[in-house]
Amino acid sequence: MRSVRARTALGATVVVAVALIGAGLAVLLVLRANLTDQAGLQAEVAAREVAGQLALDVPVHQLDLPDAEEHPVQVTDEDGRLVAVSEDLVAITGTGTDRVEPQASAVPTSTGTGTDDDGGGDRHGGEDRGDDDANVSIPARGEVSADDPDFTNGTATVDGGTADYRFASVSATTGAGVTLTVHAGAPLATEQKAVGSVRRAMLIGLPVMLLIVAAVTWLMTRRALRPVEGIRAEMSAITASEDLSRRVPEPGSRDEIARLARTTNETLTALEASVDRQRRFVADASHELRSPIASLRTQLEVGVAHPELLDVPGAVTDTVRLQALAADLLLLARLDAGERPGSTRLDMGAFVHEEVSQRIGDRIPVTASVPPSEPLEVTGSRSQLARIIGNLLDNAERHAESSVAVSVRTERGGVVVAVSDDGPGVPEPERERIFERFVRLDDARSRDEGGAGLGLAIARDVARRHQGTLTVTRSPEGGARFELRLPARPDPGR
Repeated sequence: MRSVRARTALGATVVVAVALIGAGLAVLLVLRANLTDQAGLQAEVAAREVAGQLALDVPVHQLDLPDAEEHPVQVTDEDGRLVAVSEDLVAITGTGTDRVEPQASAVPTSTGTGTDDDGGGDRHGGEDRGDDDANVSIPARGEVSADDPDFTNGTATVDGGTADYRFASVSATTGAGVTLTVHAGAPLATEQKAVGSVRRAMLIGLPVMLLIVAAVTWLMTRRALRPVEGIRAEMSAITASEDLSRRVPEPGSRDEIARLARTTNETLTALEASVDRQRRFVADASHELRSPIASLRTQLEVGVAHPELLDVPGAVTDTVRLQALAADLLLLARLDAGERPGSTRLDMGAFVHEEVSQRIGDRIPVTASVPPSEPLEVTGSRSQLARIIGNLLDNAERHAESSVAVSVRTERGGVVVAVSDDGPGVPEPERERIFERFVRLDDARSRDEGGAGLGLAIARDVARRHQGTLTVTRSPEGGARFELRLPARPDPGR
């Protein structure tokens, strides 16, 4: 089954079916046990009534036995011989014997009468009364066993009808000391009828209940998954149209489906922004590459036609600019692909001194300020961190009027590299925009002077790859102050 609704409905139906079948079996077992115990109690009562008569020395042929159809009774002696049986009992099973005809058995019911057998005395004479009283013995009384009776199940046939019975066996001792066993039964028809009625009700009701459960589960699941189908349809339409500005419908509920819709829309928003940035990047890169390539081609074509007019320095400049732009684009592509920085240990103080010392021929000399003995170690890629420092110094050289300064310090567990100039600075509303790619605030500045607008974007991306930040504020001299913050490398000896 590929449908979630079908699997859910089937699963719920199976679970309910198992639960109902288990509960039904338990009910049937408990009901049968209770009704069987009630029948056993009735059989025990009937058996004890007959056993009580035997304990009172009632002769077995004079026992008052209950109706055979209600309580069939057998009385057996110690040898298992049948001495009494209910009238009209035709056949019986499940008791001590399956006989229904009494067998000859001498069962004395008293210990004696105390009469004078020689006939010499007058039993009614007054003078002999004292002797008669002395010779008369009082008959002993029997008893009924107080132990729990034995219960068995069997059948009995009375007047041609056979039924199931619960039999109880009770022992009784007569006054003569003879032990007899009374087997009395109680019909199980009530138990069988009740259990059969409950079983039929379950067999009829169980399928109906399962159908109801399956239908309700199907409808509820369909209703619950309706927003999911709407999300799926809209996503399919977005994929077909490639229109990332569309959004999936968000249900008004606060459940998981609503959160799924909101997350999907957030993903679409991020995807749309990423695609827009990619498109702008491709367009801007194409535009930036077109100018130096066109200039270089023009100079080469002029040189081919008129070698004396070939501007070799200009061609070299355009080639260098084209090479730098290609390197910037390649680095951005690697950063966007998730390239991780290296794990080289760097002393930022010595590293900044080295980078500043290599800048020969700058328009404005760079002043470096580094603490002499303070540990300033970080971990990262030497070439990428050099790119940050170089881009920040190039930007400061481009806008400074008379001074460019770089300093290194520690602050709250990190290393801060600050590059300041005394130029016009960056307006506060534009301080985040300058880190976007191909952004130049001075539109009147030529590309040769202002660059392609990738230096600061590359610097911030590299800083983020090193778990750092790059921000811009106002310097004390009135220009721009760029601060690079990198996590300091822990001191292994501390």
